[in-house]
Amino acid sequence: MSDQPHLLTESDGHVAIVRINRPKVLNALNLDLMRDLAGLLEGFDADDSVRVILLAGGERAWAAGADIGDMATATRADMEQRDQFTQWERIKRIRKPIVAAVSGFALGGGCELMMHCDVIVCSETAKIGQPEINIGVMPGAGGTQRLTRAVGKAIAMDVVLSGRFLSAREAMSHGLVSRVVPREHWYDHALKIAHAIAAKAPISLQNAKESVLNAEEQNLSDGLVRERQLFYELFDTEDQKEGMAAFMEKRRPTFTGK
Repeated sequence: MSDQPHLLTESDGHVAIVRINRPKVLNALNLDLMRDLAGLLEGFDADDSVRVILLAGGERAWAAGADIGDMATATRADMEQRDQFTQWERIKRIRKPIVAAVSGFALGGGCELMMHCDVIVCSETAKIGQPEINIGVMPGAGGTQRLTRAVGKAIAMDVVLSGRFLSAREAMSHGLVSRVVPREHWYDHALKIAHAIAAKAPISLQNAKESVLNAEEQNLSDGLVRERQLFYELFDTEDQKEGMAAFMEKRRPTFTGK
């Protein structure tokens, strides 16, 4: 277990598990937590024994937003000097797949953190939104940008301007989350998916993740060029040879990350 009380960690095979652990404040995200989370994720990203990261909250809340007490009396200068979004940029640069296990509230910064993950598994109890407008501000860690790319302008405007929450089913219907499962299975199902992904070739996973993310930020022509480069790179890996040999020999491949 981690010695950081707001984050708990464990390993399960090739899956590294991180749990946000501030239940008294519904896992509100403060600067210390985000800094420590970014550091943990970077450590797992550099660890060859880890292939997938599972990021979970609690059953009642994935993360119910930023810690408002951290910011209530801050000025613009205070916020700019704090530069809290540096931690979010560190998380964005993680190359290994991140599976989110989401239950309960995923609001504000919690929704933004969820959208930094790659496969999002939600309990049917999940409530997802960007309600910053209710306290006189707006999303600042990608909420207006990633949400709009995921669900389109009309839904994003509604969620951001009215502060309303999306149910898990609504979120999936609009393309914001990957899967919705019964509340009693939200964590176990996410872990099962993490293990299924971890069984794939590690370098292929990282290249594929990069290419999908590029689709959000690059035009189609540039994205296609980079996709082909990443595809060709994999033919210099041992895992490509193993994967194709196993397919032809009708057996399960053994990937080594080389």
